[in-house]
Amino acid sequence: MDGHFFAMLSRMRHIARWGLMRNTQPENLQEHSYMTAVLAHALAVIRRDVFGTPCDPERAAVAALFHDAGEIFTGDLPTPVKYFTPGLREAYREVEQSSLDKLLSMLPEELRRPYRPFLYEEELDAQTEALVRAADKLAAYLKCMEETRANNPEFAQAQRQTLEKLAVLSLPEVAWFLERCAPSFGLSLDELEDEK
Repeated sequence: MDGHFFAMLSRMRHIARWGLMRNTQPENLQEHSYMTAVLAHALAVIRRDVFGTPCDPERAAVAALFHDAGEIFTGDLPTPVKYFTPGLREAYREVEQSSLDKLLSMLPEELRRPYRPFLYEEELDAQTEALVRAADKLAAYLKCMEETRANNPEFAQAQRQTLEKLAVLSLPEVAWFLERCAPSFGLSLDELEDEK
């Protein structure tokens, strides 16, 4: 029934991430989506204001808020499972598509057109899509940093692999963020407050 969309989105907080890993601090889909939106916005602002490339930070942030919305129905399937075989990956894509179709149908008819491009990644412009993908990987990297800082070796390999994936993107705004902002995620609250 239309009208259930926003109530369904509120359930993102019940979807646990990193299901195959021991976490010192559990993370849910709602938390991840928020952080991805913050990072997508930041990357777009860096692209626009530091590197002088026209960009829409607000569009990037909104797209990131919804980038994993289909997982409300599928859960957060661990990456090794998603990519286990080409057939499994294709089947998961179909499930994702069906999940998004169902979610879109929960919006009142008048709201479907404006929300559609934020739900369906392939309908985003290439620049926004690239920034959201980068922000998603960056959010994962920062989660790994926090876990390894808490002496959880479970995330060490994921941290290295995610950093490699970020490097492959060759996005200057990602490199800028990693150099200028990411190190702060390794500091304690006292260190953050004492830094001048």
